[in-house]
Amino acid sequence: MAKDELTLNQIAKKIYAGAGGMENVQSVVHCMTRVRMSVRDDSKVDQAKLKNIPGVLGVVDDEQLQVIIGPGKVNKVAKEMVDMAGVGLGEEIPQGSGKDKVNAKAAEMKAAQKAKQKNSPFKAVLKDISNIFVPMIPAFVGSGLVAGIAAILTNLVTAGTIDAANWQQIIDVMNILKNGMFTYLVIFTGVNSAQVFGANPTLGGVIGAVVLLTGMNPEAPIKNLFTGDALAAGQGGIIGVIFAVWLLSIVEKQLHKIIPDAVDIIITPMLSLLVIGLLEIFLIMPLAGFISNGMVGGINWVLSVGGAFSGFVLGALFLPMVMFGLHQILTPIHIQMIGETGKTLLLPILAMAGAGQVGAAFALWMKLRKDKELTEMIKGALPVGILGIGEPLIYGVTLPLGRPFITACIGGGIGGGVLGALGGIGAIAIGPSGVALIPLIANGRWWGYVLGLLAAYAGGFVATYFFGIPKDKLAEQKLAETTVVEANELADRPVAAHTTNIFTAVAQGSVHPLEEAADPVFAQKMMGEGYFVEPTDGAIFSPVAGKVSTISPTKHAIGITTDSGLEVLLHMGINTVELDGKPFEVLTKEGQTVTPETQIASVDLAEIKQAGKGTSMMVLITNMNDVATHVLEKTGAVHASEEVFKATTI
Repeated sequence: MAKDELTLNQIAKKIYAGAGGMENVQSVVHCMTRVRMSVRDDSKVDQAKLKNIPGVLGVVDDEQLQVIIGPGKVNKVAKEMVDMAGVGLGEEIPQGSGKDKVNAKAAEMKAAQKAKQKNSPFKAVLKDISNIFVPMIPAFVGSGLVAGIAAILTNLVTAGTIDAANWQQIIDVMNILKNGMFTYLVIFTGVNSAQVFGANPTLGGVIGAVVLLTGMNPEAPIKNLFTGDALAAGQGGIIGVIFAVWLLSIVEKQLHKIIPDAVDIIITPMLSLLVIGLLEIFLIMPLAGFISNGMVGGINWVLSVGGAFSGFVLGALFLPMVMFGLHQILTPIHIQMIGETGKTLLLPILAMAGAGQVGAAFALWMKLRKDKELTEMIKGALPVGILGIGEPLIYGVTLPLGRPFITACIGGGIGGGVLGALGGIGAIAIGPSGVALIPLIANGRWWGYVLGLLAAYAGGFVATYFFGIPKDKLAEQKLAETTVVEANELADRPVAAHTTNIFTAVAQGSVHPLEEAADPVFAQKMMGEGYFVEPTDGAIFSPVAGKVSTISPTKHAIGITTDSGLEVLLHMGINTVELDGKPFEVLTKEGQTVTPETQIASVDLAEIKQAGKGTSMMVLITNMNDVATHVLEKTGAVHASEEVFKATTI
């Protein structure tokens, strides 16, 4: 995007501002070239501000306030404007202090659009997960970088490379900063989940904090209903929090309906917390504990099998464990293995899961490089991912896209398989994964761990590159690349390769230069060069040879693209968009090849005049940057299809 180029949303906002604010605009429609607004108070319109908006070609204040954008872009800007107001094209925008009305209408429209979507339940879940965690990405990245530095320093202290007396306080400070995010991740998750599901955000945060069990008496702990053991803080992880907050949103909405307004603010939050809190403590968290026990049993079985197979299974399954917050249950296993053998063989294998994600992220970056939002997110998440902090890549990149999460797991499995095949590669202490774990690899076998990392990177990259790119993302990328290729081909066209385009009279009548047009937009050539015909006959022919690219829904305008790339607009009449297509019969269709001998429309000139509109048939070249020379060769009386104008392309 050029430095001074605005997004559609920015243009829409600036148009509203120049028109006196959204509340001063009664309705928004568009024709082939202009956003047309009915305004409530003309004195509030600032035409100078409108004309200074980048992308605006001109302004006309007539029966309607008209902002000229140009064909192709105008419909997108108008759509953005009505979406912002929460109405449809031509519908009245709520007025006055009733911003709530606008918001209500917008919410109603958004809900209606959402109801029309045919996304699968799985995609809907992925979208909600993305909406919950994407706002946390900056905190993930910032805390992750601090955590990665702290982990490297800790590993160097443990390995004896640097002196603990000089570095320990620095490490402690960094860990405090890091823990502000990761210790209370369940609370942040609860708040964001509530916003996504429509519950009270503060209540969502409280539900997230419940899993920390901060008020439990350690001498008389709450029992796990499935095992009878003491319930552990953090059991259930963030997935349990998301599920609990989803239930909270349902309960809270139902209570709002039945609790009297006078006591709603007191009774509803109390009952919501009691109901969901009890469910969370006595059902959701114990259920996660039950899953944890099954997971530990499965890990013990996999470890007993040994070799590349066990390494692949562990490396592939670790990301789902992180998702469920179950990876914390492995800490006692690591500690026990270190105590008995001096190293944990499990940690390096599990670290491969994060490396698989790194490889998958690189593949997404390369394959979908035109997706600026995604690539920027990958750039921010990759450094901490390489250092072993995987949450930004999981929740911001691979998991919301679906397929890449699976292929990242495969990459982790490949890295784990390599370590399993080599055997005996363990860590002397527990900590983060990624490259930060290298100093902790026992017995000088860091090279084996590095081989596993490289295998996981490569496995995640290859699996994602060939099998993990979502089809919709591939389609968007292909469209973007096609646009770039076409633009480059046009830019590389030799200067000497000029093509002369012959333009003809579109009807029987008289031809005139644009300066004589009744509409100042055309007379001032805001839309480009050309000419117009005052017709005496309603048979309208194509002005050039080319292909029909667009037909206005109101039938009053037709776009034609010549073989040399000129974009020609035939605009039939002045302000005839307001006639809603009644005087026009279009005789062609989009994609059809036409010549000056092709009749493309039939127009009832009498009906146009009776409506008080002009009958001028405007012919305009809207991409004048591609024109080297142009000349109006004839004025006055003409026959249909008679040559009147020439333009050469660059």
